[in-house]
Amino acid sequence: MSGPFRIPGAGQPGGEGPHGLELIGTTPAHRPRHAQAGVEGDWLHRPPEPVRRSPRVRRVPGWLAGLGLMSPSLVLIGVFVYGFIGWNVRVSFTSWQGLTPVYDFVGLDNYRALWNDARWRTDARNILIFTTVFVLGALALGFVMALLLEKGAKGEAFYRGVFLFPMAISFIATAIVWRWLLDNGSGGDTAGLNQLFADLGLGFLRSDWHKSDSSWAIAAVALPAGWALSGYVMALFLAGMRAIPDTFRESARIDGASEWQVLWYVMRPALRPVTFSAVLILIHISLKTFDLIYALDQGNLKIDTPSLYMWFTTFDGGFYDRGATIATVLLIGVALIIGPYIRHWLRSERR
Repeated sequence: MSGPFRIPGAGQPGGEGPHGLELIGTTPAHRPRHAQAGVEGDWLHRPPEPVRRSPRVRRVPGWLAGLGLMSPSLVLIGVFVYGFIGWNVRVSFTSWQGLTPVYDFVGLDNYRALWNDARWRTDARNILIFTTVFVLGALALGFVMALLLEKGAKGEAFYRGVFLFPMAISFIATAIVWRWLLDNGSGGDTAGLNQLFADLGLGFLRSDWHKSDSSWAIAAVALPAGWALSGYVMALFLAGMRAIPDTFRESARIDGASEWQVLWYVMRPALRPVTFSAVLILIHISLKTFDLIYALDQGNLKIDTPSLYMWFTTFDGGFYDRGATIATVLLIGVALIIGPYIRHWLRSERR
């Protein structure tokens, strides 16, 4: 069909169609507005007008939102941790003695005086002995407990709770209990472990413990400390053992390896990261140990440590310069121990 289709009578307003019907759609009242205004073209196919949108709201970058959430904690840590550390270091270079602050500068005089102090040298030796016995004892006991639980002992949940229970007790409560266990009384005054040894016919094991005149008396203090932290070490080792695939151990057994060889050549290398972390954590705790020794026997110089020396020289003697110097030396010691671990961890993360 060529040309537009026309219905007879469609050109006249109110006209009739071929069957005498009125053509409603052709009257001016029923025409589209643009047709009434004389607009040419197919109005049904005109492109729609663009919708006006409200201006976009810029999204806050993720790092900026995270920084905003962390900023209160960062401010508090910056003021009450690093700010006080800086203030303590500053005091260590002054001659502040007494309640009146003195902020003069004396250089390294306090550090030289501390190095020449006989009590400081004794305390440094004590902390080395305490740390060695404490770390080795906690590692050995924690590893044995983890090995027993890893074998799938019955009632594992119960034993795991028992082993972890000492960690839930504060060092003050632990010291009060072990002060009785390490009692060095004799005769009718015998109590604690000495009484147990006597009842078992092991009287030759009797000891004066931390009240001994021996220079190794501080080693006795490592007993309650190791007892308290061995459960934590057990949890670390147990998690490390459970992370070793069973196929490794089964392959070694198929090749004829004994249980001891499986432990030494398969499990030991896999547990090196756990052991390294446990050693660093225990050393860090040993350097800061204060409340355990203070509650056990605070007046015994045989078990004196730098943390106790810092407390007494600062708050009992009023030598704030000496106390700040001891605290700074302890901080440097902790940094030397923790620093390599953090560096090793960052390198492993980058790999």
